[in-house]
Parts: sequence; structure tokens; C-alpha cells
Amino acid sequence: PPPAACPRRARKMAAVGRAWRVASLLPPWRLRAPRSSSAPTAAAVGGSRLLLGAAFALGGSAGLYLATRHRLWEHSAAELPAGSLHLTLYQYKTCPFCSKVRAFLDYHGLPYEIVEVNPIMRKEIKFSSYRKVPILLANAGSPLQLNDSSVIISAIKTYLISKRNSLEEIVSFYPPVKTVTEQGKEVFEYGNKYWLMLDEKETKRVYPVKEVRVEEMKWRKWADDWLVHLISPNVYRTPREALASFDYIVREGKFGTMEGLFAKYVGAVAMFFVSKRLKKRHQLRDDVREDLYEAVNEWVRAVGKHRLFMGGNQPNLADLAVYGVLRVMEGLEAFDDMMAHTKVQPWYQRMEEVIRKAVV
Repeated sequence: PPPAACPRRARKMAAVGRAWRVASLLPPWRLRAPRSSSAPTAAAVGGSRLLLGAAFALGGSAGLYLATRHRLWEHSAAELPAGSLHLTLYQYKTCPFCSKVRAFLDYHGLPYEIVEVNPIMRKEIKFSSYRKVPILLANAGSPLQLNDSSVIISAIKTYLISKRNSLEEIVSFYPPVKTVTEQGKEVFEYGNKYWLMLDEKETKRVYPVKEVRVEEMKWRKWADDWLVHLISPNVYRTPREALASFDYIVREGKFGTMEGLFAKYVGAVAMFFVSKRLKKRHQLRDDVREDLYEAVNEWVRAVGKHRLFMGGNQPNLADLAVYGVLRVMEGLEAFDDMMAHTKVQPWYQRMEEVIRKAVV
């Protein structure tokens, strides 16, 4: 080809590579670690990254979500005086785990800044070796970084209840534990991330009976280990739903014009097929809506007819977790179907109202 055609061809190939990267990362609360200088180009590795990143799209694998080789916190901080808890949340808006954290912070009336992360350039979190979202920075002169949505929620809730310890000390109570997966891969998990680190007096004040604490922890874990897995297969159930989902992701996310265009169309096609693999992996029914309906009604039964929330008259951490996960489907067909075919609507509307009042 003539010399002038080469740059055009190179730009075209680079655009295709970026498209595959977008598809592999959306709505990606999982971000890749930086490549070394010898790593292949985006175009070369895009296809292989597709299945990994896509597993996280609007409700990906909680097991993979836990996989990380980095410490839970990376920057030391001085003790945060009362009333000076300055928070910055690095997120993808459509990420269920990020939505959980926002629901928690909003309900507790904690002001925070949001930094929407661009899934392609990732400049917003270049300070961090931890390459997933959400990341929460608690700043009191120097930043303390908290990772993992459930650890973030447990640590901040502990801090709000107990004034005996600094936030830095509280975070140290949630150490990562190295484990080995069935595939032989070393990963770090946070085995106690659903616990609040309270003394006996504080525990009795928050959890009058042991069963209340056990119930809350059980359903927080259920939201992470099961409910999240039902999101992707449902929002990408058909080509039409997949396209609508990626249209929503692009609108709500932080993308350039070309990035958004590629993400919408390439991502939708990719995730339609990936969702079928996720359905098989999690042993879902042919009609994945049935699994969603069953799970949501199971939650409604657990709340019961005589409680406004699982926490009683006010939401507890399990209420906030389940609400945060389900909320990412708002505006999509799967959400409308869920509201029409389950009994969750009264509880969901109560959650909306109580959080709206807290924010105001």
C-alpha cells in the first residue's frame, strides 16, 4: 500500500484494539494492573481480556472480584478527628459494588466526592496499585485508601459507632488472607469483611441479640456471592437488552465519543454471548429471569411481613447491600420485569424514600 495508507491502517487497528479493551472492561469495576513494557498491545490481547473483564459487567463474578495481590490499604494516615472524615469515592456508576458503597454513604449522611473512572485511560486511579473499583480515600491530611466494597462499609460503619480507634487502626482489623483457587492461583480474600469491629458494649447496642448480627452478615454475603451473579445474565439476556444495557453504561460512564461508540456496539455483542457462559457457570435456568425472581422473593421473605426492613424500622447493612446491587438495573427491562413479577416493590420504594430523606 502507499505510505500514506499505513498511518490510516495503524489508526484503524488501534481503534479496533480499543474497542476490545472497552468490551473487556465494562462496566468494569475490575481494572487491569499496568502492563510491563514487554506486554502485548491492546489489539493483540483484547480478545483474551474479553471474557475476564466481561465476567464483571453489571454483576460479574464475586469470586474474581476478591482476587488481588495488593494490600488492603496503601497510604498511611493520621487519626481522623471527629467531624473531619473527608471521603472520595472512585467508581463506575453502573458497578453494583460501587452502588452498595454509595447507598451506605448516602444513608448515613456522609458527604463524599465522586470521581468517575475512565475504564480506558484509568488516569483517575494511577496513584493506586489496587486496580479495581470501588476505592475509597478517607483524607485527613494524608489519604488512607480502603478497598473492597464490603470492607469499606464495615470499616466506616465501625468508625461511626466506635470512637475508640482511628480509622487506620480499624482498617488494620481487615487483613487480606492469601488463599489458592481450584485453578492453583494465589489470591487474597478478606474473610472477616462482614464483621463490625466493636467491643461488647457497642455490639449489644447495635445488635441486641446475636441472631440480628448473624442475619445481617448472612444476607450481606448473599448479596455478594449470589445476587450479583444474576445481574449480567439478566441485563444481557437478549441482543436487544444487551444493546440497551451498554447504551446505559456509556451514558452513565466516563467515555470519549469514539470509546463510547465502540463500547456500545462491540461490548453489547460480546456480552450477549458471555452472558450465556455465565448462565452455565452459575447453573442458571434457561430463562434467567426465573432465577432473578426467585432470589428477590427469597429476600422479601427473609425481611418478612412484619418488618419495614431487615433492620426493623430502619435499614441495616444487608438492606443497603441488596438495594445497592438491584439499583444498577434501574431503567433496564430486567428491572421493570423484576418489579412486575416479584413482591419487592414495597420494600424497594421504602429504601428509596429513606435514602432520599437522608441525602436531603
